[in-house]
Amino acid sequence: MKNFNNTKIIGIDHGYGNMKTANCCFPTGVMKSDTEPVFVSDLLVWNGKYYSIGVGHKEFTADKFNDEDYYVLTLAAIARELRRENITSADVHIAAGLPLTWVSGQKAEFKNYLLQNRNVTFVFRNVEYSVRIVGADIFPQGFAAVADKLNQFTGVSMLCDIGNGTMNLLRIVNKKPDAQNMFTEKYGTYQCSLLIREQMMKLHHASLDDTITTEILKKGTADIDGQYLDTVIKTAKEYTAGILRRLREHEYDPKLMNLYVVGGGGCLIRNFAEYDKTRVYIESDICAPAKGYEYMALVSLGRNGGAK
Repeated sequence: MKNFNNTKIIGIDHGYGNMKTANCCFPTGVMKSDTEPVFVSDLLVWNGKYYSIGVGHKEFTADKFNDEDYYVLTLAAIARELRRENITSADVHIAAGLPLTWVSGQKAEFKNYLLQNRNVTFVFRNVEYSVRIVGADIFPQGFAAVADKLNQFTGVSMLCDIGNGTMNLLRIVNKKPDAQNMFTEKYGTYQCSLLIREQMMKLHHASLDDTITTEILKKGTADIDGQYLDTVIKTAKEYTAGILRRLREHEYDPKLMNLYVVGGGGCLIRNFAEYDKTRVYIESDICAPAKGYEYMALVSLGRNGGAK
């Protein structure tokens, strides 16, 4: 969270697998109910409804503004950031993002979605928050993670943002993003998890819990039977090879350019790919895009004299 003229700039990365702010990460899941649930740790109450945050899995959707889920998750993200500074009331400017090739077409609708209630009061974790949403900015996903590091991108580089639902690619030439060479594909870590699930059932007639799959993708191992682990690793390697194949299809040449990988899917490259560590950088901070959104919003507000 950054401060600008008594306004809190809060960067929020609305991922398909996880919601991220500059300082926290929680699953992109929400379950709505008319009565207070019996077992819940992260409960948000708004508009007379109860929302269990982090419960379930948000299905992939190209339009994040078609239901109220991402709005409710946005409120939870704001509360988490304000809580870190013991604040329950604030003017907030939201800084968010969309996949590279979707920004121009969806920016206006997503911004209106986030600004649908200028004054909002809600309860999260038994604490009441009163927030005035004074503005919102929508930035290119992935690029935000390196926006403050562009001076390091000499020569030709390929930026690869691997999220839960999508993979975004952007060529950067001599510190400048090349808008003619940016791509978004539905090829994220969730698709890898689905393939692992299919192979486990096909080869072992077994169902692997998603938490174990995630652990293996993040760490490269887990405490399960060796044959099962081998199947998961083999499938993850095949899927990761597909990522590199798609990079090459978009003219990535490891001998001519550097590769900068951001997003939670960077663990796939780190754990299951063969690569030149001198020419491939993997950002380990999953909150980097949210921090980048805040940086870009602060620059934008300063340039515009604070106009929202």
